[in-house]
Amino acid sequence: MASDFGLCGSCLPDVPFISGGLCDGCGVPLAGLPEGQLDTCDQCLEIPRPWTQGRAAMLYADLGRTLVLQLKHADRTDLARPGGAWMARAGRSLIRADTLLVPVPMHRTRLLRRKYNQAVLLARQVSRHLERPMCPDLLHRGRKTPMQDHRGRDERFANLDGAITVVGPRARNYRLEGRHILLIDDVMTSGATLGVCAEACLAGGASRVDVLVLARTPQDEFVTSYLADTTEDEIE
Repeated sequence: MASDFGLCGSCLPDVPFISGGLCDGCGVPLAGLPEGQLDTCDQCLEIPRPWTQGRAAMLYADLGRTLVLQLKHADRTDLARPGGAWMARAGRSLIRADTLLVPVPMHRTRLLRRKYNQAVLLARQVSRHLERPMCPDLLHRGRKTPMQDHRGRDERFANLDGAITVVGPRARNYRLEGRHILLIDDVMTSGATLGVCAEACLAGGASRVDVLVLARTPQDEFVTSYLADTTEDEIE
């Protein structure tokens, strides 16, 4: 299916890239809107977002889900290169002169088991394409959160309360005060993890936070079945 540093020509058309009208808060496609038009999806209307804008390169479905899982669990770190390029294309409009890219952190025990943080790999590629600095360790995940599967939306948010903080010395080194932060992650589902990260950045002095992910879960019946049989290690 995938070749080194990309996809074979026959597979690329099957990647569910997001196009058309979008939710300005999370990047999910909105049916019935013309290309490039922005609105707000039902989930973003219902859940207050601590970030301002959000974008995603593709849907977490079909080949998109396969690519994310290979990147995370099959040591296909080479997929970060095309994935980062796709994310840079999707998120270019969010970039400002003072933008600092910040990947979502992973707890040290999970990092030891996986040996890499896929969000950091993606952030490096986005940084290269968009020519903005990246700080891989601005945020610290000090508490290993229980698995998120079979938890409702409110439980998912509560599960992450206080789990992620800003690393003081890194914040000073990168002049976080008054700066624009672009959070980078592989998948957005409920937005709980990104929300906690955004709140930590704002509490640390950032003036604004936006988010950019490789894949966004669709807001349809797929989400219900997906959340029922997917673990936190897969989606967060």
